[in-house]
Order: sequence, then structure tokens, then C-alpha cells
Amino acid sequence: MVAGLIPCRSNDAELWFAERQSDVELAKALCRECPLIDGCLAGAVERAEPWGVWGGQVFVGGVVVPTKRGRGRPRKDATAA
Repeated sequence: MVAGLIPCRSNDAELWFAERQSDVELAKALCRECPLIDGCLAGAVERAEPWGVWGGQVFVGGVVVPTKRGRGRPRKDATAA
């Protein structure tokens, strides 16, 4: 398989482990175009990857989460966001 078709091999690997939400969303979007997305996600679930974007999904603490929370203290009132 050509490495150029696999986004995590042809882009900066740090993108898949980024802190900024916009970078995480970019990594997820790039994954959606990858021909290996299903196998990547299945492997990450099996290994309980501790964090990062795998198969187009965000892993935190070994489980898939809808979004990655930014660093720092959470807001006191979530509706203020």
C-alpha cells in the first residue's frame, strides 16, 4: 500500500496526539479518508489505546470518547460555553 494514502504516515504523527481540539478534529477528518480506518479502530479498541486519534475516533484512558476535553480546569457552568 502506498504510504501517501495513509494520512498518519504522510502527515506529522503528532497531529494524532494533539492537545488542541482543532488539531484533533483535523486528524479525525484525515482518518475518514484512510483505507485502513476499520482495522485501525479495531486494533486500537483491542489494545485499549490510552489516548490519541485511532480509526477516526478519539481515545482517552483506553476508551472512545465523543470529543477530547481541552487541558486545564473545566468550566463551572457548562452552559456558558
